[in-house]
Amino acid sequence: MYDYLIVGAGLFGAVFAREAADAGKRSLVIDRRPHIAGNVYTESIDGITVHKYGAHIFHTSDQRVWAYMNRFTEFNHYAHSVLATYRGEVYNLPFNMNTFSRMWGIRTPDEAKRIIAKQAAEMADREPQNLEEQAISLVGRDIYEKLIREYTEKQWGRPCAELPASIIKRLPVRFTYDNNFYYDRYQGIPIGGYTAIVEKLLEGIEVRLNTGYADFARAQPDVVAKILYTGPIDEFFDYKLGALQYRSLRFETESLPTDNFQGCSVVNYTDRDTPYTRIIEHKHFEFGAQPSTIISREYPLEWSLGEERYYPVNDARNSALYQEYLELAKAKPAILFGGRLGEYRYYDMDQSVASALSLADKELCR
Repeated sequence: MYDYLIVGAGLFGAVFAREAADAGKRSLVIDRRPHIAGNVYTESIDGITVHKYGAHIFHTSDQRVWAYMNRFTEFNHYAHSVLATYRGEVYNLPFNMNTFSRMWGIRTPDEAKRIIAKQAAEMADREPQNLEEQAISLVGRDIYEKLIREYTEKQWGRPCAELPASIIKRLPVRFTYDNNFYYDRYQGIPIGGYTAIVEKLLEGIEVRLNTGYADFARAQPDVVAKILYTGPIDEFFDYKLGALQYRSLRFETESLPTDNFQGCSVVNYTDRDTPYTRIIEHKHFEFGAQPSTIISREYPLEWSLGEERYYPVNDARNSALYQEYLELAKAKPAILFGGRLGEYRYYDMDQSVASALSLADKELCR
């Protein structure tokens, strides 16, 4: 009945479904959630577009991806600028001259470079063995202690000295007074939200929500020729080798009777005493002028079965386990694994779109 069963109505699955449909293939898209768009799902509350699963800012330097997305939406001119607060002190992110001036009372790039180099010298001639050592080698101890250490330990639920250095191979350090978080060529928020994009991607394609893969496969084992599975690869194999680890999130969202709560879209809380990692004020993504506002506090959680998966824990143990699951996947050529859960990797949205287009190029012989 169908050329493809696409498991997951998120961005990856929707892009592939659109490309398959445009190539004359018939697909069925299923998702166990009650809505499409996966973690980029947005909904309108009091006239404000709310990012239900955390802040999503589209940014890319990939011209093909940018042109592709503009087929389905119009982007506004939003440029992401983040604040960090540490015990009442407010800093700009990413690390730039505004950060350094606030931190050390300096004015010039040369002053900032000298301070960072002096503090990073404690790691001279030593290969960083963990995240703490890697961070100090890149930005020195002051920035590490105030803006990285406690925030990271909240986010990952582990001491920085126990986290792999690879998590922060690079840190953006800019010796200019520029608060733009991203240096990509293209950036913005889709007018009308991300759900509207996925609706257009899936136009004319059959979608069934509240439908899990395992139950569907048992009920209709021969309904499709091939499967694109964007769910968790370990779950597909019934966790026969063990569960891959993730970090999860919990969101606490409320409407407030003020037109402006924090003055920007995202404020990170980098001290350990604040239980959440950041507050998102959604109206600032679209320059909203509503008389009220909606905020979401983001609490990191250790993932367990039944929770939403957000960030893969790509340490040595989990990377090795994922490779074992990949070997099992090779024995199933009629099943394609894709997306952040199917590939056990963190994807920015543009990377997810690029990967889905690449798979479609290969699969549809273009």
